[in-house]
Amino acid sequence: MSTASLLVILASVTVTALAQLCLKLASTRYAGPMFGEGFLTSVVSQMLHPLTIVAMIASFALLAVAMRPLPLGTAYTVWTGIGAVGAFVVGIAVLGEAATPMRLAAAALIVSGIVMMKLSSGS
Repeated sequence: MSTASLLVILASVTVTALAQLCLKLASTRYAGPMFGEGFLTSVVSQMLHPLTIVAMIASFALLAVAMRPLPLGTAYTVWTGIGAVGAFVVGIAVLGEAATPMRLAAAALIVSGIVMMKLSSGS
C-alpha cells in the first residue's frame, strides 16, 4: 500500500468519523420519540444533518480515489477497520463511552486484522 493511498484512506476515515459524530450528536442530544423532539426542528440538528451527508459523500469520494491502485478487499478492510477503531476512540474521548478491557481487546483485534490484511495483500 503506497503512502499516498494510505493518507487518502486516513483522510476518508477522518471525514467519516466527523460524520458519525455529527449524526450521534444530532440524534441523541434531544430525547424524545423516534430520534428526539428536536431531530428535525432544532437549529443544531438542522446544521448537523446536512454536514453528516456532505461528510459521507466526501468520505466515499476519497475512498474511491484511494482504491484505484489497491485491491478492493485490502482498501475496504483498512477503511472499515480504521473507521471502526476511530469511532471507538471518538466515542471514548469525546462522548465519554466506557473503555472496558473487553472493548479495548476487541479494538486491538480489529487493528491486528487490518495489519494482517495489509501484509497479505502484497501491495
